[in-house]
Amino acid sequence: MAKMKKIGIMGGTFNPIHFAHLILAENALQQCTLDEIMFLPSGYPAYKEQNEIAPDVDRLAMVQAAIKGNSSFYVSTLELERKGPTYTIDTLEELHQKNKADYYFILGGDSLFQIEQWKECEKVMKLCHLVAAVRQQDGIFALEKRAEELRKKYGAKITLLNTPYLDISSSMLRKRISLGHSIRYLLPEAVLSYIKEHKLYQK
Repeated sequence: MAKMKKIGIMGGTFNPIHFAHLILAENALQQCTLDEIMFLPSGYPAYKEQNEIAPDVDRLAMVQAAIKGNSSFYVSTLELERKGPTYTIDTLEELHQKNKADYYFILGGDSLFQIEQWKECEKVMKLCHLVAAVRQQDGIFALEKRAEELRKKYGAKITLLNTPYLDISSSMLRKRISLGHSIRYLLPEAVLSYIKEHKLYQK
């Protein structure tokens, strides 16, 4: 019987994508011995204001620029093509219909404390293995306790990922751009060039 492919899912608005996203994906690839990482830009996130988000075509282009040259990374337009709000459960069900694989959903550790608020959270935890980033070591004990609670309650498969902590966020980058401050060395040069060329996030 053929071994199923292990695919990491790196979702987000990527508004814009930056080095913290890429480092998290690379660490998940290594520590979970994944075959590849799917970058999944979201279309209309159910819990975010749409007016803050750059056009789909630009966010997709920035992800493509950021991961170019890494044969283990690829981008999917599945959520960009879907109409209406984006929910993780819908994406996981569609992925399972299209491709038999073990899916590893990569998320920030803080999302473990909010996951029970997600649409059909129990089904989400059945359809994927959760890979949660430990961003700061002083929060590791609370995160381990939360992971154990979810394992007992839902039978969730959870890996806590030890990854370097970079204090970079897309919102911080957007603010710096709007103020005319440098964002060099915070994201790939190809993404910076795209932002400048298309005058994104400027007031």
